[in-house]
Amino acid sequence: MRILWLKTELLHPVDKGGKIRTYNMLKEMKREHHITYLTLDDGSASSDARERADEYCHELVCIPHRLREKFSIGFYVELLLNLTSSLPYAIKKYESAAMRREIASRQDSNSFDVLVCDFLAPAPNVPLTSHIPTILFQHNVEAMIWKRHYETQTRAIQKLYLHGQWRKMQKFEREMCRRFDTVIAVSAEDRDQIRAEYGAQSVFDVPTGVDTDFFRPGGTESPVPNSLVFTGSMDWLPNQDAILYFAGEIMPLIKQRIADVTLTIVGRNPSASLLECAKYDPSLIITGRVDDVRPYIERSAAYIVPLRIGGGTRLKIFEALAMEKPVISTSVGAEGLPISNGVDLLLADEPVQFADAVTRVLTNTAIAADLGRSGSRTVRQNHGWRQVAERFLSICTNMRPATEPATAGRLTSPTTVL
Repeated sequence: MRILWLKTELLHPVDKGGKIRTYNMLKEMKREHHITYLTLDDGSASSDARERADEYCHELVCIPHRLREKFSIGFYVELLLNLTSSLPYAIKKYESAAMRREIASRQDSNSFDVLVCDFLAPAPNVPLTSHIPTILFQHNVEAMIWKRHYETQTRAIQKLYLHGQWRKMQKFEREMCRRFDTVIAVSAEDRDQIRAEYGAQSVFDVPTGVDTDFFRPGGTESPVPNSLVFTGSMDWLPNQDAILYFAGEIMPLIKQRIADVTLTIVGRNPSASLLECAKYDPSLIITGRVDDVRPYIERSAAYIVPLRIGGGTRLKIFEALAMEKPVISTSVGAEGLPISNGVDLLLADEPVQFADAVTRVLTNTAIAADLGRSGSRTVRQNHGWRQVAERFLSICTNMRPATEPATAGRLTSPTTVL
């Protein structure tokens, strides 16, 4: 099968949830199928990111595209101008006439069996009509994320702006879910929500996965008593909100019972507000980007996911469980994962409940060990990337046209088009 895969970024470094999911799935698919990876490229990726693309595709097509740096003057001007646009800013900034032309040209060549739009962001560049089946791969229900941003915001001006972004995203997402031939979500909950709220007919769910060979206890690090860890991209707003919420409302409650508790926050680009918070609280340890999260997870006594905003599924939870760590999460944090509260992890949504659950795990090594073993067993038996990729491919295969393209074949070495 020949697959045209659309994206808005190169995958290296593979350092955030969406990249991890796409990278591992494509790596599995590439074993037997031909992948053309067509992406926007803002020039920020290293040459290494292009050179290593052969790990997940046979052909790399990069479309130059300028993005405004966050929090620059140009960024704020674009936010202001977006008030007059029908598209939310998170989509509008990825509009590209060059990408649209390239996709149309490739579709017209009749050399692909299926087109996959990875995330909603590239969708405005997909032509209205297509000669090949099209799939929208939804890692999240995007409108739900913006709704939760709106609901948790307390400042009046920001709240008003976020309300507008939520409504724009909801309208655009509904249109795209109906336009594409098939939608693939990453959880049964997201699948049902897309069907119910957007009226999409052909919607499937493909659960998330974990590299069970990579994420396993190494035996080289001993857990530090009363130490917590969180991993995730700290330039993603839901992660920023989660840690500031935990530091402000939950950590003080834990300290009343465990004075020496610490939280290590592992992830790229921590915000200025988080860095400022850590400056006055030595119990918060911020690493920034690291090459390997495993030592930090292994050294911790427990793993936390205090998310209040988000959608899709949490790769970070599967990674922690595969490392046999006890996990304490909000319901939002574990949303969409087929794991059991009280068996594989502990769920708590209010600050007092969350603090109680953390305290319970840190002060009872038997409970912590039982949770770690059970969670690890669940992900290893059911959620390796090979199973996930096979499920995704089965949906693609059922969409294949009756006649194979004459040019169908496999490349043995990568080709890059800039």
